[in-house]
Amino acid sequence: MVRLPHTPEVVARGRRLGALLRDARGPRSLAEVAAAAAVSPETLRKIETGRLVTPSFATVAAVAGALGVSLDELSARLDADEAAHAAPPARGVA
Repeated sequence: MVRLPHTPEVVARGRRLGALLRDARGPRSLAEVAAAAAVSPETLRKIETGRLVTPSFATVAAVAGALGVSLDELSARLDADEAAHAAPPARGVA
């Protein structure tokens, strides 16, 4: 099975997710959070840097739990960030 490349929108959303998780981590070390979430530090690093733009739900849930962030809060923050970065509506002749 051939895996299709991610769309620019999926890549952008994955990068925003990574940035939100990195911000939520704050001063805690990557290794500390990865251990608490039972994921490898490399996996967490890839998510935070946007190299892994579609992590599994279980991984996101584990990292969010280790950070004390609910999935509802993470989703709301991601949606708000996405709305803030959305392109303005095109203007012109209809």
